[in-house]
Amino acid sequence: MIEEIYNYFTIEMLYYWVNLGVLPLWLILIFFPYSNFSKYLVTSIFPILILGGSYIFVLYKSYLNSYDFVNNFSLYLGIDQLSDLFSNKSYLMMFWIHFISINLFTGGWIVKDSQKFSINKVLLAFPLIFTYLLGPIGLFLYWVIRIFYAKRISLYE
Repeated sequence: MIEEIYNYFTIEMLYYWVNLGVLPLWLILIFFPYSNFSKYLVTSIFPILILGGSYIFVLYKSYLNSYDFVNNFSLYLGIDQLSDLFSNKSYLMMFWIHFISINLFTGGWIVKDSQKFSINKVLLAFPLIFTYLLGPIGLFLYWVIRIFYAKRISLYE
C-alpha cells in the first residue's frame, strides 16, 4: 500500500495537490481572517507540517533519482545558472513549495498582526490577495495600511 501511495505522488501530482491544498487556506484567510477556523487551521502549525512534509518528500524522491544537490548552489553564479536549475522538475517543485509556504506564512502573519490594530477585514482582503498572487507587493500594501491604523512607523515590529 505504501508503494502505491509513493507511485501515485509523482512530481506532477504533488504539484496539483499542493496548489489545490493551499487554496482553501487562502480563502479562509481572505474571507474569515478573524475566525477560530483561521486561527486553528491556517495560522497554526498545520500548514507548516503538511508543506514541510511535502518538501521532505520531494527531497527524498530527488535523492532516489540521484539529483545533484550540490548543483543548487550554482544559482548564485548568475541568472543563466538559475534558469538552468528551473529546467529541472525536482528543483522547480522544491522552489514552488518553498514559495507557497512563505506566502502562506506571510498571509497568516498579516492576519495575526492586523488583529492588534483592528484592521477592517474587508480592507485586509486586498493585501492578502496580493500576497497570494504577488508575495512582497501584498506585504508592502499591508504595511501601508498598517501605518494608517497604527498611526506610527516602527522599524522594529
